[in-house]
Amino acid sequence: MRAACPVCPYHCELEEGQTGFCRGRTNKKGRVVCTNYGRLTSVSLDPVEKKPFMRFHRGSYILSVGSYGCNLRCPFCQNHAISMAGAEIPTEEVSPEKLVELAKQFAHTARGNLGVAFTYNEPLISYEYVLDAAKLLKKAGLRTVLVTNGMICRETLAQILPWVDAMNIDLKGFSQACYDWLGGDLKTVKAAIQAACGTCHVEVTTLVVPGFNDDIVSMEAEAVWLASLSPELPLHISRFFPCYQANDKPATPVEKIEILCKTAQRYLRYVYTGNC
Repeated sequence: MRAACPVCPYHCELEEGQTGFCRGRTNKKGRVVCTNYGRLTSVSLDPVEKKPFMRFHRGSYILSVGSYGCNLRCPFCQNHAISMAGAEIPTEEVSPEKLVELAKQFAHTARGNLGVAFTYNEPLISYEYVLDAAKLLKKAGLRTVLVTNGMICRETLAQILPWVDAMNIDLKGFSQACYDWLGGDLKTVKAAIQAACGTCHVEVTTLVVPGFNDDIVSMEAEAVWLASLSPELPLHISRFFPCYQANDKPATPVEKIEILCKTAQRYLRYVYTGNC
């Protein structure tokens, strides 16, 4: 039986056994489910600043986990080995219960642990796993953090937001033309940022790629819009380095990052440089 996936704007219509654009959701018996549920490719205890968060428990560590798949096609993806992979990639099965137990173990070490950050690939394509784990983390007194591209429909996001403590959302650029290059939808991402700002701590990251999203006019428009949500909303402006399918592009000049930061600081209180 053919079925449409409700998670992101693609709404992939899939035949039985067919996998969607994200590579992580499949039609099984007329229902689209996440086939990467609990299948982890990456586990690491990271400083929370690495997510990046600068206004959320700075100086702390958080257990960071990732699976495979993504619903964007960024040619400059730094985690393409897993984000562009599908079910063929080696994984370890980690149930929500096992994940929470691991998080609790790290919480009792010298470094400590805030909870779990779902990151590395796009976590919301397997929102069911994130939701199940987040509910258990909440009961355990641990925090749930998402590092996401924000390409998720309102109805799906509404299910998970009550259980999330913090989100870092990538705002790839401030025009639909930017998102056309990546296969995304700016309106959806803006709606996700706006919805999240009303329920949890939010920080936004923009990776500045030469010739893609590095003009001052776009950055000013982005900063003005973010400030309309809250001038206290932290923005990370990060430097691009050649990788994946964008090896032919030069690294973003540090001077360009500094200029864009000064532009954003006219409207936002907290603006941070990344990768500089």
